[in-house]
Amino acid sequence: MQEELKIYRLSPLAKPDDPNWQNATYQGELIVVARTSGDARIVASQAELDFREIDAKPAEGVTTDMASAFRSEKLYTVIEEGPAPPDAKRGVIGGKVRLDNIISTQL
Repeated sequence: MQEELKIYRLSPLAKPDDPNWQNATYQGELIVVARTSGDARIVASQAELDFREIDAKPAEGVTTDMASAFRSEKLYTVIEEGPAPPDAKRGVIGGKVRLDNIISTQL
């Protein structure tokens, strides 16, 4: 049985100057193909750069994907746009995921 995928739009709720953005990079809108609205947040956060993908690993086995702004209900809302085409794959299909979401604290 083929999984049923839908198209979701992750849209910022907070304005760019909202204090809730202090620990996150404002990224604008993102369109994803996912199973559910919760899965849409996961798909978006997995598209961001993670500590495991760069040389500055905080510790073995530690990930930063749980800290993604896309997972915050204060920063983003998820809107179902409708069913995905039959050949669609789970992932980001619109918008741009910035790769500067990890900011070095070393000088």
